[in-house]
Amino acid sequence: MDDCATTKTRFETLTPLALEVAFDGGRLTSDGGIAWLAEVDSEMGLCEAVAEHVTEWRRARARHSLAALVKQRVLQVACGYEDQNDADSLRADPLLKLACGRLPETEEDLASQPTLSRLENAVDARGCYRMALALLELYVGQRGKDGVPKRVLLDFDATADPTHGEQEGSYYHGYYRQHMYHPLLVFDGETGQLLTAVLRAGNTHASRGAVAVLKRIVGRLRRAWGEELEIEIRADAGFAVPALYDYCEKEGIDYAVGLITNPRLVALAEPLLERAQQRYEAEGLKARLLAEGSYRAESWERKRRVVYKAEAMAEGTNTRFVVTNKTEKPEQLYGWYVGRGETENRIKDFKLALKADRLSCRRFWANQFRLILHAAAYWLLDTLRKRLMEAGTRRMQLDTLRLRLIKIGGRVRQLLTKVRLHLASGHPGQHLWQALAEGPMAFS
Repeated sequence: MDDCATTKTRFETLTPLALEVAFDGGRLTSDGGIAWLAEVDSEMGLCEAVAEHVTEWRRARARHSLAALVKQRVLQVACGYEDQNDADSLRADPLLKLACGRLPETEEDLASQPTLSRLENAVDARGCYRMALALLELYVGQRGKDGVPKRVLLDFDATADPTHGEQEGSYYHGYYRQHMYHPLLVFDGETGQLLTAVLRAGNTHASRGAVAVLKRIVGRLRRAWGEELEIEIRADAGFAVPALYDYCEKEGIDYAVGLITNPRLVALAEPLLERAQQRYEAEGLKARLLAEGSYRAESWERKRRVVYKAEAMAEGTNTRFVVTNKTEKPEQLYGWYVGRGETENRIKDFKLALKADRLSCRRFWANQFRLILHAAAYWLLDTLRKRLMEAGTRRMQLDTLRLRLIKIGGRVRQLLTKVRLHLASGHPGQHLWQALAEGPMAFS
């Protein structure tokens, strides 16, 4: 059905003819590349795995299966439609219907916004927990496709998601100076895959629950890949708590965690900083030196190795400290630690491209469910990005990938033996389609 058959907009052009615009094109889609997202989801079984843990709230016979509802929501997010309200228009999109298991012309439209809202509010704490485990299982399956890894690097990080209104778990955080949620995210530091996304109250310390999450992850990875699996952890100063060090040392896990600067650490690095300043004054170039020492905070049972950096430059001086049980030289260890900056880019993708901070439900567990849905959308787009990189395409941010691969207008025709999608002949993303079609994701 056309969105509007009467309202028209007129534009003057540089030609003798004016341009008249109306939303009356019929069975068109604005997201021709959604077929690739649906193919990835079908291959991984992601949306079905999440839907298995949604509580069925409907008593009468349902028009939409739980799997179709989850898939509709995840695909909408992946296509850049994070608001539930978007479903009221998109439910008739012919290609989205096809991706969710409905014929574009002869079968009923997808779910409306009220149905998706009820879906999100049907989930409880137990369901969210099981969905988080499903994401971890997805990671184990995808990470192990190329064989059993010998080593896994885990990057822990926390992020601030602003809240608005009377939302459960929303509190003022003094450091961020806003009312917020404080999610915990864990990425594979080498592959960029998202292992878990845990929603936490706004006044939660960055480290809260981190050891419990780590224990669950480590247990699952070692069950899958053996006790000999090497596990490493990187995290910023928000995770600098003795419980994390103690657990890692007990389990033979290598760690490198930033430390908040204090007077004792400043005194430890003072000689190195003086040398850096002398070098800068002599050469006029930024001076960066690294060293190591032993340090014991009052809450620690023993001394631990601390690697520290001292910099002198035109803007002033800078010192950074990392506590670690790894044995590499300071330069090598610190270089490896700052590699966690790539996780900041992944979080940026997660929040900007996937709008993962759009947690506007009133119920806490509904927002946790939303976070998982956005994590699922991240998995779909990130998997496509990896497939394209394997084919020789340069790495793109996920919003760029969406623009070039997914956001393609097309005409959808339901024929007797197939559904035909006609895309713009001059679209600049054709080479991306060709790269995927010639790879392991080729359609049958």
